[in-house]
Amino acid sequence: MDKKNALRAGALAAGTTLMMLLMSSPALALTRDDGDDPGPGLSVIQTLGYFVGIPIVLFLVIAGLVAALDKSRAKQQDTSRNVNTKETQAKAEA
Repeated sequence: MDKKNALRAGALAAGTTLMMLLMSSPALALTRDDGDDPGPGLSVIQTLGYFVGIPIVLFLVIAGLVAALDKSRAKQQDTSRNVNTKETQAKAEA
């Protein structure tokens, strides 16, 4: 039974992939459409900057803001000081 399910899943995945490849073939055409006016190409540095550098910088900025504005540490420290245990009560009475 397990082999049947694996075979069925493999056939479904292969069929889906084949259909997607067949349907996307017009996207790979080299002929220009009417009104198509492509701009100048990007250099390697520009491409790396746009698609690698900028996302990394945005990730670091967002992560930095989240870390800087995180209030959960302060709340944990405040609440842990307010816990009454036998040791803290003994220290407070002494």
